[in-house]
Amino acid sequence: MFTGLIESTGKLIRRQPIDGGQRLGIACTLKQYQLGESIAVNGACLTVAAFSEDRFEADASGETLSRTNLGALTLGSDVNLERALKLGDRMGGHWVTGHIDGVGCIASSQPRGSARAVEVECDPGLLKYIVEKGSVALDGASLTVNCVSQNSFEIMLIPHTQRILKDAFFAVGRRINIEVDILGKYIEKLLSCTNPKGSAIGGAPAAISLDKLREAGF
Repeated sequence: MFTGLIESTGKLIRRQPIDGGQRLGIACTLKQYQLGESIAVNGACLTVAAFSEDRFEADASGETLSRTNLGALTLGSDVNLERALKLGDRMGGHWVTGHIDGVGCIASSQPRGSARAVEVECDPGLLKYIVEKGSVALDGASLTVNCVSQNSFEIMLIPHTQRILKDAFFAVGRRINIEVDILGKYIEKLLSCTNPKGSAIGGAPAAISLDKLREAGF
C-alpha cells in the first residue's frame, strides 16, 4: 500500500528478459533496501529482487509491462519512486495500491500562474471512476482531479509538485499510468451484485434494497 507521495525519481538503466517478463534495473538515491520489499515504480508495485548501494532490480511480468508504461520506457527514462507505507506513517496522499488500471495520454499542459493545468485523456472505462475533486494516481503521484469532461480529466500541479516531478511528466503525448480510487470500484461491485428482487445487500430483509437504490438513481 502506498500514499502517492513521490519520494524520489530514478532512471531505468537495464532491461533483461526473464520468463515472459523483464528484470528492470533502476538507479536511484534510495538506501537500505530489503529483498522482497515493495517499491512503486511509476505507480506500479514491484518487488525488490536484487540491489546494490545505488540501484535496485525488480521483475515485471508480461501483464505489468503491457498494462503500464514500463514496457515502452527507453533506457535512461526517469521514473517516480515510492516505498510502501509503514504502519504509523502520515497518510498525506490517498490509498494507492500500486495496481495500475490503465494508461492514459497527456493531451495538454498549460501554465496557470505558478500552477500548471494538465489534461489527461483516457478510456471511458476508467473515466467513469474519476470524479471532480476526487483523487487519482498518475505515474504513482497522488493528485486531485480539477474537472472531468467527456473523454478526459484535468489535474492542477502546484509549484511543489512541479519541483518533485520531472519535466517529462508534463510532455504532451506522453503515456501515463493511471490508478483510479479503489473505493469507487468496490462500490460499483457491491451495487452490481445479484440478489433476489427486493432483498437487501447481504440478503437480510430491510427497507432499503438494491432495487430501491437503483430506482432512486444510485
